[in-house]
Amino acid sequence: MTGQDGERRDLAAMLQPLVRSLIAAELPVLARHGISMWGYAVLSALDDNPVRTQAALAEAIGADKTRIISTLDKLQESGLISRTPDPGDRRARLLLITEDGRRVRRSAQAGIQANEDRLLAMLPPADRRGFLRAVRALSALSHEDIVG
Repeated sequence: MTGQDGERRDLAAMLQPLVRSLIAAELPVLARHGISMWGYAVLSALDDNPVRTQAALAEAIGADKTRIISTLDKLQESGLISRTPDPGDRRARLLLITEDGRRVRRSAQAGIQANEDRLLAMLPPADRRGFLRAVRALSALSHEDIVG
């Protein structure tokens, strides 16, 4: 990571292969639960912080609101979310995670984190704690803080 002259690779260059591999490890877990990566993102967002409208959800997960419609359709057909017209704005849909959706999300998360625990166990305990502390701190930064 750091060369003899004190230089290091860019963070994105170091993290991108790791993130790509972590996503590849998540895909079979999600498939076993019958959901896509976007489906998992939707269920996680609705379980962690209920989002009232499709537009607010799309913004929260960084998706185009028109592109998540098919994901929402599949989740609703599977009984994992409900969508109802907003009484204050009949054009908008209110989203809620169902108990089945919450169960699927949490089961998928447990499977994902079991693999992450296996990976993290490859680090000495102090490095593992430091890595998780740093990732939490950096992921809590706003987009504006990161891009400047």
